[in-house]
Amino acid sequence: MSRFTLIETPLSGLTLLQRHPIGDQRGYLERLFCREELAAIIGEREIIQINHTLTATAGTIRGMHFQRAPHAEMKLVTCLTGEVFDVAVDLRRDSPTFLHWHAEHLGADNHRTLVIPEGFAHGFQTLTDDCELIYLHTAAYQPEAEAGLNALDPRLAIPWPAPVGDRSARDRDHPLLDHTFTAFEA
Repeated sequence: MSRFTLIETPLSGLTLLQRHPIGDQRGYLERLFCREELAAIIGEREIIQINHTLTATAGTIRGMHFQRAPHAEMKLVTCLTGEVFDVAVDLRRDSPTFLHWHAEHLGADNHRTLVIPEGFAHGFQTLTDDCELIYLHTAAYQPEAEAGLNALDPRLAIPWPAPVGDRSARDRDHPLLDHTFTAFEA
């Protein structure tokens, strides 16, 4: 029995993973990752780094972050506590969905993971207080490769579901998209 169902999204390569916990009166056991069962989407990549975040206040936006080549990464994003509106933006210049975005509600109750491949920016808005996320990364964080989009960029037109709350100075300072934007280069 598979512990996962893979659900394709409208953006090629961006996959929603529905996890299938096994439970009884005590609670449940849930697999967050299995290289063998996820080989079709993970390929030869390895999980290199695992990060955990806590965002205290509903309405907070984090992102839209990505790492440039050669440090580009696939991320598997899971919300362990609370609920978030999780967004990925296609940055692959040759993609028919270049600069299109897709969002999913991830939460403790729906047992979903968003698998975000290389070539996408990622961010989220918290819909509850005290949201905890876990990220599995296929590349280590490299400050010199860090980049981002402005989550409030009118060209992206992401309809954040809650009033926009806190954003870091770094995220607020990401420039708006213009003719000088260089897409993701593999």
